[in-house]
Amino acid sequence: MAHGIANELTARNKADTHYKITDCHTGQLQLSTGMDISVKDLQEAISIRQQIDNLQRRLSSVLRGTPQGPTAPTTRGRYFSPATRAKLAAAAKARWARTRSTGAAAPTKRTGQLTPAGRRKLSQLMKARWEARRKAGGTKKPSASKRGSLTPAGRKRLSELMKARWAARRKGGK
Repeated sequence: MAHGIANELTARNKADTHYKITDCHTGQLQLSTGMDISVKDLQEAISIRQQIDNLQRRLSSVLRGTPQGPTAPTTRGRYFSPATRAKLAAAAKARWARTRSTGAAAPTKRTGQLTPAGRRKLSQLMKARWEARRKAGGTKKPSASKRGSLTPAGRKRLSELMKARWAARRKGGK
């Protein structure tokens, strides 16, 4: 009985026949032949049909002597042939062998950072520049147009204004 239903369902699926749901509450499907099948029975029939198909494929591969492909996809993704899988495994083993042959993992190259030698050279250049400035002394005059710098007279005036403000606050606060 189950084989007949499964074969009928497979034939109907191949013919691209559409089924109508007659009653949403009971989950009964109305087939074109007029028989009612519940969703649970339909799922069981599909499962049995898939098992039969898998067994038939395995049987034909044994009789022909050809290597058997996967009966059902266990995981989603690409299917690699055994030859391709062997090539990938060999490449991975070669990579690990190269890594292990050096004794330890190869140090990764640091990018964008100073090497110790570069840092020493830069330090020596900066020290030479500072030494040259010290020897030159105060011959270079700072520009007067520099914004944000106070002249001594301006600093003195600001100091007097702040002292007067603080004195007024102390006097008003008591």
